[in-house]
Amino acid sequence: MLKNHPITNYSITQLQNMLQRLFGWIRPSQTKSLQPAVPPVQPKVLLVIHNPRVPSYGGRKLHEVMRWQNPDELVAQYTYDVNAASHGYVNYEIAERIEVDGFPVKQDGFVYDPESYVHRFTTRTGFHEPDGVDYGRILHEFNIISKINVGTIDEVWLMAFPYAGYFESRMVGKDAFWCNAPPLNEPQAQRRFVIMGFSFERGPGEMLENLGHRAESIMSHVYRRQRGEANLWEKFIRYDQKHPGQAECGNVHFAPNSERDYDWGNRRMVPSRCHTWLNFPDLSGEPQPVNCREWGNGEIRQHHLWWLGHLPHVAGKTRGIANNWWQYIINPNYAD
Repeated sequence: MLKNHPITNYSITQLQNMLQRLFGWIRPSQTKSLQPAVPPVQPKVLLVIHNPRVPSYGGRKLHEVMRWQNPDELVAQYTYDVNAASHGYVNYEIAERIEVDGFPVKQDGFVYDPESYVHRFTTRTGFHEPDGVDYGRILHEFNIISKINVGTIDEVWLMAFPYAGYFESRMVGKDAFWCNAPPLNEPQAQRRFVIMGFSFERGPGEMLENLGHRAESIMSHVYRRQRGEANLWEKFIRYDQKHPGQAECGNVHFAPNSERDYDWGNRRMVPSRCHTWLNFPDLSGEPQPVNCREWGNGEIRQHHLWWLGHLPHVAGKTRGIANNWWQYIINPNYAD
């Protein structure tokens, strides 16, 4: 059963107050640029939550039965975090929220039922293969292409449970490109758009990680023709292990001093020029010693807020590429 709920367009202040009440929201560290800001944007989102009720547990929703997080609270936190990380540029609006009392269909037609899913998860008896969801069916079921073409939505957030079969992000359109997943060619789409895949088993940090990988894919595409020092994206993601003594901001998995994947809590001091990116396009300045104290001592959400917050976000262009990288990350139609 589909449930279509009216949405209140919360202001950022209202979201902040709500998150403080719900689970002790902590304001992310803010960074300031000396460069001119760019006008904010308000992308419109279709939010689809698959959260089936489980009959043997009194009809309670799956996230309640499994003691996972409330999907709406996660969406509120993520919306606020993206606004903070983008220095106020991105103001997401949930234009339509659809809650589904059921499971998405896999690419081979398989569909879980609530009882068997709970049994599989609690007993660790294995999940269906292939795991991937049928994206074509999702596009059709929720009339997504038409909504994109008429402008009622700009992107899609799928929120569900582990093994729902979603990619963390996937780009759709007739000229879509790799976005942490193979592009989904859709000739009827009049513009590119991104489908995000989130899990309410996880937290806001993992949602930001999905966005970070989306940013990595899109910015790699934007700078794909630039070589050497002209490729500012390749410069931005340098970390000490691969570029000794020349670390900048690192990437989503590797902080400037990381020695392995997800090593965000490393206390080793390394020289880094990460601070210069807050003054982009002026990247002058000497390296400074940094370690995990800069990005939250290993906490996933704090690292990702720090990393996303260092992405260039000001007016103007450098070598024909916008100094506001968020423009491409949020609207891939700008990425030539």
